[in-house]
Amino acid sequence: MTVGVIGAVVLVVALAMIVSLLPPRVAPVVDQPTPDVACGGQVPAVAGQDKPRFDEPPELSIDPTADYRATIATSCGHVIVDLYEEQAPRTVNNFVFLAEQGFYDGLTFHRVAPGFVVQGGDPAGEGSGGPGYRFGDELHLARTQGYVPGSVAMANSGPDTNGSQFFIVLPGGAEALQPQYNLFGQVVDGMDAVQRIEEVPLSGQSPLRRVYIEAVTIEAVTRSPTDAASPASTTTGT
Repeated sequence: MTVGVIGAVVLVVALAMIVSLLPPRVAPVVDQPTPDVACGGQVPAVAGQDKPRFDEPPELSIDPTADYRATIATSCGHVIVDLYEEQAPRTVNNFVFLAEQGFYDGLTFHRVAPGFVVQGGDPAGEGSGGPGYRFGDELHLARTQGYVPGSVAMANSGPDTNGSQFFIVLPGGAEALQPQYNLFGQVVDGMDAVQRIEEVPLSGQSPLRRVYIEAVTIEAVTRSPTDAASPASTTTGT
């Protein structure tokens, strides 16, 4: 073997060693839909994180002079809910508390029953989980006003077993509901997003693509004595 050939072989081996030491080329992260998330959404950064557990329901701390609204950001769009803080103060207080703790962020709508309800807020993701406590019923509105499409109410497993799970009534679903669930809000914008959730592919009542609750944001607007509202504060669940 000639000196020139030996030199060429040594050069090839050296280049191969250098290439093997270089870091692997990483494809750039592209902001694009995730295949197993509904409506072209993405997996929230907080999805899968453990949620806090509490020993008892929160103390009543909502502002009695404020009007509360919640914005629920989902994989399928934003849903804005007017909360019934006067008629269901304990339930609204609970929802606001959990939202401010970031409890709902990254959870899912685990149940979709077309023509009935979409249900979410379970840290276990299958209908059995909660925040670690239960609180009592507030059924006055459910019994006197009843449910309508867009009603937001607490899911439960019997009297006084409310926790973190809630549902939104779909068109056609109100007639099948007995007044056994704390009615605490009404969708005022974003019902189209709720109906997109209703349309996701299902196995039974379980979505085949995850519908995430990306974040819940609470807005409190102070009511003046003349009912003229002015912005008071905004808190988020993140």
